[in-house]
Amino acid sequence: MRQVDHFIVGERPAPTRKANVWNPSTGEVQAEVALGDRDLLERVVATAKEVQPAWAATNPQKRARVMFRFKELIEANMQELAELLSSEHGKVVDDAKGDVQRGLEVIEFACGIPQVLKGEYTQGAGPGIDVYSMRQPLGIGAGITPFNFPAMIPMWMFGMAIAAGNAFILKPSERDPSVPVRLAELFVEAGAPEGLLQVVHGDKEMVDAMIEHPDIPAISFVGSSDIAHYIYRRGAEFHKRVQAFGGAKNHGIVMPDADLDQVVNDLSGAAFGSAGERCMALPVVVPVGDETADKLREKLIPAINALRVGVSTDPDAHYGPVVTPQHKERIEQWITTAEREGGEIVVDGRGFSLQGHENGFFVGPTLIDHVTPNMSSYKEEIFGPVLQIVRAKDFEEAVRLPSEHQYGNGVAIFTRNGHAAREFASRVNVGMVGVNVPIPVPVSYHTFGGWKRSGFGDIDQYGTEGLQFWTKKKKITQRWPDGGGDGSNAFIIPTMG
Repeated sequence: MRQVDHFIVGERPAPTRKANVWNPSTGEVQAEVALGDRDLLERVVATAKEVQPAWAATNPQKRARVMFRFKELIEANMQELAELLSSEHGKVVDDAKGDVQRGLEVIEFACGIPQVLKGEYTQGAGPGIDVYSMRQPLGIGAGITPFNFPAMIPMWMFGMAIAAGNAFILKPSERDPSVPVRLAELFVEAGAPEGLLQVVHGDKEMVDAMIEHPDIPAISFVGSSDIAHYIYRRGAEFHKRVQAFGGAKNHGIVMPDADLDQVVNDLSGAAFGSAGERCMALPVVVPVGDETADKLREKLIPAINALRVGVSTDPDAHYGPVVTPQHKERIEQWITTAEREGGEIVVDGRGFSLQGHENGFFVGPTLIDHVTPNMSSYKEEIFGPVLQIVRAKDFEEAVRLPSEHQYGNGVAIFTRNGHAAREFASRVNVGMVGVNVPIPVPVSYHTFGGWKRSGFGDIDQYGTEGLQFWTKKKKITQRWPDGGGDGSNAFIIPTMG
């Protein structure tokens, strides 16, 4: 049995607890991952505290050179990383490459850290007074990342944090832990000091230890909304800055003038790609008007039936298995719940079995029509290859549905009407909006973040906001005495007047 260990400095303690790592395509346990505890975290934090000051004192251009070298190593090892990722997650290899690539784009942004770290300066803000600012690292950052993007989201976090001068402790999902460990190995190969980026595995015990540790001032989290809220609330209790991103129920609004052939193509990938295990998947389509809904449904059925479900290494598969047997069971239960609530199961993916891989965690593509906002299957995140149709009578209802939903991660509108698109983008109460773009994940030099129960905290991931999160801004007001002044106003608060 393959063993996945922590990536830390020094001897690794014998684990007292382990978790299974599945092969989703075969349904077999392929590895065991060690689960750490508070004592392990103490050792890791102590190492990070030793390494971080020298790294922070390294000039930004030299830090950027490490990021450049890391970028080159990721590109050189892309195929290996993608195959390792798909073997534990279940997403097909090409999709796994996209996972790595989107994380790599944030590393590319971090290569420009000397430019974005520059502060502000005002000469002559007052009589002989200059004011300037500088951004300084926090010390040690921590990241807690989900199973669905084991390469992209860790790189979103540690790329920005480390480039800014911090040490970083990563706790990836124990469901697919090998790629984060491999990324840390490559980071050391790129020239980073040992101990600057460490990977610890664990469950709630490790998460709580991170939240409560006094030497970890900042935590970034991506996962379910309940846990995001817990980490945000508990982190605040321990005086940490926290960004915590949760679940989603992204809507795709289809206006009557939309190109339905293009919409169907986009929906196929956005709803069913990666078996729907994306926080930016598009699991709800909202056609405006029954005529639009009927036409869209007619085109969707053959497109969905044509989707190929296969093992993660099948180059012709559109998507692979889901990550664990428990998750497969949960998805199928949600389909049953939707049916009981009155939804029409148009295409049923329950009980799907792949010949030769009958024990794999496969769920067939599912289409459910006549879903209404009062159904629990609409209110909650299914996180599987399930597309629900919620019919809107007009544009106003189409704006209201995603705006009133508890989640506010992403939304898309499909239309040829510029006025409708502009009005929708302005009014909808959702953090990321796509116009004829089904998965509107912003590029690395912008920022990523949802609203409502999709995001807790007021600073987004990566880009300039990521830099703000992983640094603290110091403001300096200086005056060089010239021998003048009689001190008569020393007891009056200074003003610029």
